[in-house]
Amino acid sequence: MKLAEALQERADLNRSIEQLKHRLCQNAVTQEGEKPAEDPARLMKELSADIDRLAELIRRINLTNCKTESEGKSLTELIASRDCLKIRISALKDLASYASQTYNRNRPTEIKLVSTVNVEKLQKEIDGLSKELRLIDNTIQQLNWSTELL
Repeated sequence: MKLAEALQERADLNRSIEQLKHRLCQNAVTQEGEKPAEDPARLMKELSADIDRLAELIRRINLTNCKTESEGKSLTELIASRDCLKIRISALKDLASYASQTYNRNRPTEIKLVSTVNVEKLQKEIDGLSKELRLIDNTIQQLNWSTELL
């Protein structure tokens, strides 16, 4: 199984677990003398099996991520870099958005608001970081589809 397939299965299992939890809650209580729409014991078995499978997948994905390298960096390091770049880009985009707002003054006596940062320079930095993010993400995707799960 390729790493990408394991990641897709992990996402499917997470969705299944959430649905099973919801179904369990819906069938946890019923009116006296009535039967629940679904058997809670069967749902618990399904939930337990999905959680066990998820634990195994997570273990294997993490092991694979640690041992898979590209240009001297593990997949784990690439993922951490990608995630932090996303946070950095988001923060810089928010800053650029606030700094580029214009305020209309109705009278010359009203306080004039000016940006404290160079928005053009900030946007160039965002563009450079976004390119770096795309390259890292492409490398991660390539590795995900070419690496066998350990």
